[in-house]
Amino acid sequence: MVNQQLSYDVGETQRGRWVTRLTGMTKILVLLSLSVIGMVSYDTWYLLALTVFAILFYQSAHLKWHQVRGLLYAIAAFTALNLVLVYVFNPAYGSQIYGSSHVIIGQGFFVVTWEELFYLLNMLLKYVFIVPLIFAFLFTTNPSELAAGMNRIGFSYKISYAVELSLRYIPDVIRDFKQISLAQQARGLEMSKKAGMWQRLKRSSQILIPLVFSSMDKIEVTTRAMKLRRFGTNKRRTWYMTQKFGKLDYLVLTATLLFILIGVGLFWVDGGRFYNPFK
Repeated sequence: MVNQQLSYDVGETQRGRWVTRLTGMTKILVLLSLSVIGMVSYDTWYLLALTVFAILFYQSAHLKWHQVRGLLYAIAAFTALNLVLVYVFNPAYGSQIYGSSHVIIGQGFFVVTWEELFYLLNMLLKYVFIVPLIFAFLFTTNPSELAAGMNRIGFSYKISYAVELSLRYIPDVIRDFKQISLAQQARGLEMSKKAGMWQRLKRSSQILIPLVFSSMDKIEVTTRAMKLRRFGTNKRRTWYMTQKFGKLDYLVLTATLLFILIGVGLFWVDGGRFYNPFK
């Protein structure tokens, strides 16, 4: 039932979406290159442009809310914690970067300046633009297609295959976790909302041991099967999901290259990685 539901969700997501017509290699190059240039640059207008592109990329995948809800909540919590810690450890870092200090409120060490808020805004934009790209990439890319793309851009096929297997095992791990949880509840272990948060966390940890042993058994079976098929004997291998570039791939890669060139050009225009509106 779980596998059928997963297959149905993927099929509904991929039907008629132009993102799914891109090859795995194209999506990997777009994700990696824009991630690098976006993390390096602190030009606000450039990050906003990347965000618009990422949102269009995400919207074209037409993902459902239940598919991304859990991950989105976790990323939002991590982002908020990261921004708070950045401010707490060095509230004057923005002033050091932009060479000025326009105080809004506070005094002493924990002072709030426009420069610090502007720096935190740029950091927030980095998360905002990268998350839609990752979601669109993860939910529209077949693991075999991803492995083939990774191998084409220079990764070892052993590493590529390891990534593919890891992604394929995620639904199995989720299914095993649910089955073990239901078995524990059938034995009287309360894990519903009736129990307190601490009790649920403590009892959920009791599922980890049988889950780990179950996963290790599957890994051992897979390892033996790969050895019997002499996996790793040759230096190269062919891929079932290898795809040829189409017009759409070249168009998206061209747009990505333009983004990179603009980002590099802005380093020269801004006199560095930071756009400074306080000059």
